[in-house]
Amino acid sequence: MTRTPPRTAVRRVSLLATALTGALLLGGTAAPALGTPQEQDLQDVVPAPESVRPDPGSTFELTRHTKIRAAGEAAPVGEHLAGLLRPSTGFPIPVSRGQVKDGAIALSLDGRELGPEGYRLDVDDDVVRLSAQTPTGLFRGVQTLRQLLPPAIESRTEQPGPWTVPGGEIVDRPRFGHRSAMLDVARHFFDVEQVKRYIDQLAQYKINRLHLHLTDDQGWRLEIESWPRLTEHGGSTEVGGGPGGFYTQAEYTEIVEYAASRHMVVIPEIDLPGHTNAALSSYAELNCDGVAPPLYTGIEVGFSSLCVDKEITYRFVEDVIREVAALTPGEYLHIGGDEAHSTTDEDYRKFMQRVVPMVAKYGKTAVGWHEYAKAAPPAGAVVQYWGTENSDPLLPEAVARGNRILVSPANKSYLDQKYHEGTELGLQWAGLTEVADAYGWDPGSYLRGVPEEAVLGVEAPLWSETLETSDHIEFMAFPRLPAIAELGWSQAEHHDWESFSRRLAAQGPRWEHQGIDFYRSEQVPWP
Repeated sequence: MTRTPPRTAVRRVSLLATALTGALLLGGTAAPALGTPQEQDLQDVVPAPESVRPDPGSTFELTRHTKIRAAGEAAPVGEHLAGLLRPSTGFPIPVSRGQVKDGAIALSLDGRELGPEGYRLDVDDDVVRLSAQTPTGLFRGVQTLRQLLPPAIESRTEQPGPWTVPGGEIVDRPRFGHRSAMLDVARHFFDVEQVKRYIDQLAQYKINRLHLHLTDDQGWRLEIESWPRLTEHGGSTEVGGGPGGFYTQAEYTEIVEYAASRHMVVIPEIDLPGHTNAALSSYAELNCDGVAPPLYTGIEVGFSSLCVDKEITYRFVEDVIREVAALTPGEYLHIGGDEAHSTTDEDYRKFMQRVVPMVAKYGKTAVGWHEYAKAAPPAGAVVQYWGTENSDPLLPEAVARGNRILVSPANKSYLDQKYHEGTELGLQWAGLTEVADAYGWDPGSYLRGVPEEAVLGVEAPLWSETLETSDHIEFMAFPRLPAIAELGWSQAEHHDWESFSRRLAAQGPRWEHQGIDFYRSEQVPWP
């Protein structure tokens, strides 16, 4: 399928019209110009914190004399914070290990009752104190602190300020320990810098897993040294017939390390036994008839399958799993398993019963789309639900076996579904998904027969059949990604559309300063 990329300039005119219309509806009050100081509220945070206690009598101001105090393992997070604050303020903001003094932002490792990602933020006139049990907790707290500064703090060029933080206390920790986003780099390829840009955007909203969909019918995107034609040939195209591309192992390691610097774990996906045309085209011997099919640039699914009865298939799969596992420090390896329509149920089970143990052999925990539950993966393996209903007979059986369920219903959390009929990007096979639809469900109680204690977490997948640029990624992810992020981080009692839509609206000026071309949903009261 080919498509014409959207005209960003035209969209910006449309967004401006929407903004002006909104201003008239709100009594003719125009939005503040970019760079104009805007007073923040301690509760204007996405995802919603666990506990907020404002102190209206206190305000901290960031000045040219402000220092960050961070010692030991807290120091890298302090440097990250300084790197966020310096460009827009123009202030030097040194990071030191000295004692906390007035005018400082102090990062410290304590607060042990808050768990591995929790943090405590205390703000008064003189000092900002951020404490956590781990550097990861401090990093999550930094994402909150940046939202309490004026939106222009996100600019990469110097802005006039002033730079104030409202006083009070925030105590926060996540509801689910697994909050992920998926990026499909197989249908259309996105290079290292584009993936890093998305990682930074995800980190702002406390996403802690990046699921990379690395292989599919249209392209194989990760170098496998023992099977070089997978990328030499299988990585040479994409949907619509573009040039494709792939990551060398060094480039993949660069992505993994960059994600780790943002306290995010990469989960690689090698989709098996279907969605494999790029591999089948690269190596004829992986086909049952020994004939390699041509490369594929369409978007239909379910027609490809590895040859289940050939021993070379399992040598191939084990080589791939071995190399990918060695490159991936995280605990998970995703083996796909979805839409294998060209594989009989008997062959599918036979295949998975040989492949799933390979994942464990190389030190990883298997993750698969929920169809692979019919192969009875062992206790501890993860089943990712992508259906459009709130039940599936495979799920209660998986829970009884001891599988954890990762919840990503396509009609709620798939960021590639159109917002409305006129959306120029995306698909709509799972239904139209506006921001309120993405927010209006509860991952802990959504699936019948799956109690909250069996839910590993939530994911927001972004498939790329129609997406070709970072602008496309951002238009589809924002503002829905923060909605899914809040469902995963914030306690269920804090899920409230009226509150969320107001806090989400406050993110708009930040995205403008970051150059994110987001969708201005009419459901959100943008400034």
